[in-house]
Amino acid sequence: MESFFSFLEKRVDDCSSLLCIGLDPHVNDLSAPTADAARDFCLNLVKQTSRYAAAFKPNAAFFEVFGAEGWTALKDVIDAIQAESNRMGSMIPVILDAKRGDIASTAEAYAKSAFENLDVDCITLSPYLGKDSIEPFIRKSEKGVFLLCKTSNPGSGDLQDLVLSDGDLLYEHVAKLAQIWNAKNNIGLVVGATHIDALKRVRAAAPNLWFLAPGVGAQGGELESALKAGLRKDGKGMLIPVSRGVARAEKPGLAAAELRDEILAIRSSLIANA
Repeated sequence: MESFFSFLEKRVDDCSSLLCIGLDPHVNDLSAPTADAARDFCLNLVKQTSRYAAAFKPNAAFFEVFGAEGWTALKDVIDAIQAESNRMGSMIPVILDAKRGDIASTAEAYAKSAFENLDVDCITLSPYLGKDSIEPFIRKSEKGVFLLCKTSNPGSGDLQDLVLSDGDLLYEHVAKLAQIWNAKNNIGLVVGATHIDALKRVRAAAPNLWFLAPGVGAQGGELESALKAGLRKDGKGMLIPVSRGVARAEKPGLAAAELRDEILAIRSSLIANA
């Protein structure tokens, strides 16, 4: 049976890329503080970077800020990515960066909103309410989730680095649970590229899972160190999301191409020296 991560791996092979293009229409980057301007900003990025994108990651917050019109703009951007996928004959997964986390009927509603109404392929979730809070999102193998494990922000250690009675850090426990829960090959982990030791520890705890590794560029994450710590032995297993580094470039398409090539060169070197 096809799964979200089998689709993602096919896209990675099709475009020879581990680059995930973040679609974060910051108001200061827009021609006007409107939903229409946010839509146009993202559509331009999609058009210029789709050849190099293993996935696109729209951040819900930057659309929600515009109210109902923002949701319409977000749906238009998702539809445009799907149209571009059809044009190229290669499905580019859309990962909704929403960091949802709730239980019972609320989780069901969030899952329906993301997967049926917006029609995204994957969503970021908080796992801290337990497995029942993510079950509505992982019932269909072709829909995926990335669970927050060790996030890239400076304050992540306030909770995620707590030491448990068995000696594991809390984020390691999350990684081990995700490895167990991944029966349908549709669960991955968010592990910040800003925390190299955590990348190593999570890779040891979850050797097979895909990581979404934010933090390269604007947040200070170093690309080669992150890839060395987080890639699987097959040279896959990591998506590197970049937003501002591409969106604010004079030529976003060129910036995406150069990032894609840099990632590939580092990966090839690591595999050759393994």
